Amino acid sequence: MEKKDPFVLRHLADLQPELWWLDSDPLEPASHSALIGDIGADLCVIGAGYTGLWTALLAKERDPDRSVVVVEQYETGAGASGRNGGFCSASLTHGFANGMARFAHEMATIERLGRENLDQIEETVRRYDIECDWERTGELRVAVAPWQFTDMAEEARLRNEMGDNVVVLSQQEVQDRVHSPLYVGALYDSDGTALVDPARLVWGLEKACLSLGVKIFENSKVEWLEDVDDAVRVHTPYGAVTAGRVALATNVFPSLVRKARKYVVPVFDYQIVTEPLTPEQLESIGWRGREGIADSGNQFHYYRLTQDGSILWGGYDAIYNFRGKVQRNYEFNAETYATLAAHFLKTFPQLAGIKFTHAWGGAIDTCTRFSPFWGTSHRGKVAYVLGFTGLGVASTRFGAATMLDLLDGLQTERTALSMVQKKPLPFPPEPFRWIFIRLTQAAIKKADAREGKRNLWLKLLDLFGLGFDS
Repeated sequence: MEKKDPFVLRHLADLQPELWWLDSDPLEPASHSALIGDIGADLCVIGAGYTGLWTALLAKERDPDRSVVVVEQYETGAGASGRNGGFCSASLTHGFANGMARFAHEMATIERLGRENLDQIEETVRRYDIECDWERTGELRVAVAPWQFTDMAEEARLRNEMGDNVVVLSQQEVQDRVHSPLYVGALYDSDGTALVDPARLVWGLEKACLSLGVKIFENSKVEWLEDVDDAVRVHTPYGAVTAGRVALATNVFPSLVRKARKYVVPVFDYQIVTEPLTPEQLESIGWRGREGIADSGNQFHYYRLTQDGSILWGGYDAIYNFRGKVQRNYEFNAETYATLAAHFLKTFPQLAGIKFTHAWGGAIDTCTRFSPFWGTSHRGKVAYVLGFTGLGVASTRFGAATMLDLLDGLQTERTALSMVQKKPLPFPPEPFRWIFIRLTQAAIKKADAREGKRNLWLKLLDLFGLGFDS
């Protein structure tokens, strides 16, 4: 670990390695029993995060008579769904630029479907009275260097032609909204992002599923899938579910469909949270619109205000561990927390002296195109969706709906998309995978330091459609 500035480290003195969202929350639901014995179902969903719960909820809404069982290896929302930053974005492609680079011919449709998906999430939150601090604040993508501001006007023009509602803000205009000496401009999307409490959202979806008759079993890790005539038997340590259809919502954990594993790697992302700002501190930074904010670097930060006036600050470092290991001890990273604190204080120097109270990390299911992909196995009786790459709070609903289309044999506007029909390029095997990712991360960091200029390695990746930019 490189030597850190003692001034920065003093801000971390009271830091606790705990999830801010889970700190004494009275809405946390009671746990569910493990699966004991053999049962049957029309649909078995493996994984009780956003993807799994949306799949179960939508399945029951489409057909109330369909019996649905959810099987979870830990507890509801234990993975990425309970430990993200709560940015609920309309984008289905990890940002417009990434989508245009890969699916330009269908981006107008994808953008419309993304907006509709976000509206449908908001309608679901209201219909089931989900207490998740839903705020349709919109988002500022700020430029912290002139090169990051260069293409924003062209992006705004293209997006608005496709039905979005974005505007370019000058340096003075963005400074009027949020006061930071680093900002040189921004792209403001007024309604394409909502902020939520991610843990409360997953708990609300869980409650909605239960209200429709979905059965949820926790602490029941699925060990293998058995193909049995017109069904699939889902085996757990103490029981099994025999279901006509199976939906895999396993995120970063090794897929039960082995052939899908080569497309995804787990990358760890980290967040820190401040103590609540005083009225004077909040006045010093403005931010009266409470927009979600992300900067425009290849290695970028995302940050937001919480309901109690704290600031959640995350991103930048994306850490891949050799062989893609996902271990609980990786969820705390002191060096990354110090880096995040240093960058926070450069962005908001007027908040010097503030304390950071919570810090945590979690694994993101990253694929080479940074957006979800789908597949089926077991003669169409099993479907999966993976690769959300950290932008899944909203897109998991779209992923779930599309997965259900595939399982139900429906031809829809969603299933007709090339992003659904085609998979990303796979990652190479180890040790080449580790070398490949490390080389790419180093090149990305160098590009940020060279006004966004991509070296030969990144240009080669662009040529082959890998196009790493975050």
